[in-house]
Amino acid sequence: MLKTIAIKDVRMGMYIHELKGAWIDHPFWTSKFVLTDPEDLKKLLASPIKEVVIDTLWGVDVESSEDENTESSQMSDKEMAMLELDGPADDRPSLQNSTMDIPTLNTGILQTATLEAEREQAAKIIASSRQAVASMFKDLRMGKAIETEAVMPIVEEISASVARNVHALISLVRLKTADDYTYMHSVAVCALMTALARELKLSETEVKQAGLAGLMHDMGKAGIPLQILNKPGSLTDHEFNVIREHPQIGYDMLVKANISDPVTLDVCLHHHEKMDGSGYPGKLSSDQISLFAKMGAICDVYDAVTSTRAYKPAWEPGMALKRMASWKGHFDPVVFKAFVKSLGIYPIGTVVILKSGRLAVVVRQNPDSLLKPVVKAFFSTKSKIHIPVVELDLSKQMDEIVGNESVETWGIGNIDHLWSNH
Repeated sequence: MLKTIAIKDVRMGMYIHELKGAWIDHPFWTSKFVLTDPEDLKKLLASPIKEVVIDTLWGVDVESSEDENTESSQMSDKEMAMLELDGPADDRPSLQNSTMDIPTLNTGILQTATLEAEREQAAKIIASSRQAVASMFKDLRMGKAIETEAVMPIVEEISASVARNVHALISLVRLKTADDYTYMHSVAVCALMTALARELKLSETEVKQAGLAGLMHDMGKAGIPLQILNKPGSLTDHEFNVIREHPQIGYDMLVKANISDPVTLDVCLHHHEKMDGSGYPGKLSSDQISLFAKMGAICDVYDAVTSTRAYKPAWEPGMALKRMASWKGHFDPVVFKAFVKSLGIYPIGTVVILKSGRLAVVVRQNPDSLLKPVVKAFFSTKSKIHIPVVELDLSKQMDEIVGNESVETWGIGNIDHLWSNH
């Protein structure tokens, strides 16, 4: 029997069936587990969640109360199968070993939001998604099943944020630590895939498929030894060959985990293929590569090169697009052109050189003039010195962008603080 109870009435031994409220407010990755750890109870009580749904069939009940809000329902075929498979309530999994299950979200009507308005929400979504992806990697390593419908709320949250403002989440998710990279990369590629899918005018169903594929494209990294995956220096030939196995490892893991979505499986297996046939694992070329795999290849590389890694600094977004455009035979030119349009000519974080000789970083797009974004000038190339930071709306200035530039060329350190907290 399902019962909705106030958070204050939750106690140890209850089987939590659902956490009410927005997914990003949930303190846990999963929403179905037996409450056995006092620390988990503390987290739950300290969270914004006001109500939970418990299942008295698999856990302890609340003490009877006349004003108790009770929801009873017949057991679904799926729940019956789970009960038969997993045994009585005492044998139900704890939070630590539960399979993934996230409440379905109602994202409502998407509306355009300013960069500033969306950034706070995007930061929450990134934090929650990072935790979810980390748990997903753990579950895959343990050979557990993953339900596609349980993963979709993450995709929907990310996709909704990108729809409200394409620049907020995509710019913030670039700020990764070495420890975060593998998980945050999945979040970033999910966001980039949904933005690209919309630019390509794909259906809303296909947008969601693209997002799911992006979120799960690198799950094969869960099967790569950490000493290779996190190695700060150059890889040996043997280590590189091990890394090259991750698409097939990921595909096999997802199949074993009961992921059957054809787009997700295809992107996982083929996001390292190249148009000229020199990619891996299948050495597919041109029309042999699906549209979604072509999309995945671009989004995967873009996030990788614009993220700081243990063995290399990040490329500025504009410089990354310029360099990627020069790689003949790597990407589908039509899809790549759409990708550039989805991000804008000068994505946030792009370093440019102005006609005045100043270096500046793009901090905000100008919807009325994509060639004239809002920038922060911070360095004089003529004097080769830092200058007081000044914000310039190039649509209202005599100064203009001459071209993309790299801070490395001028011996300048990290400038993420100039655009990330704008």
